[in-house]
Amino acid sequence: MWIAILLTAAGCYLVKLTGLSVPASVLERPGPRRLAALVPVALLAALIAVQTADGGDGTLVLDARAAGLGAAAVALVLRAPFLLVVALAVAVTAGVRALGG
Repeated sequence: MWIAILLTAAGCYLVKLTGLSVPASVLERPGPRRLAALVPVALLAALIAVQTADGGDGTLVLDARAAGLGAAAVALVLRAPFLLVVALAVAVTAGVRALGG
């Protein structure tokens, strides 16, 4: 087990070192700048989707978490402040769970 942990740590370090060694002239091009701005958003969206709809055994589950995510999406479309979006998602999720959902 420790070998796997050490190999993973070394791999993470090498990936970070590779990113730091990329010349600034490459990073200032429009393509890499756009990619650097969009990749974190895509990864976060994928993480949220998996955590919201995964039943734990590979099944799709639509429960109170999905309702909270829907409420957050509506608040984001209406350009609500981020803290309000989070608070609304929490409140809707808690409300649906309290109602038995």
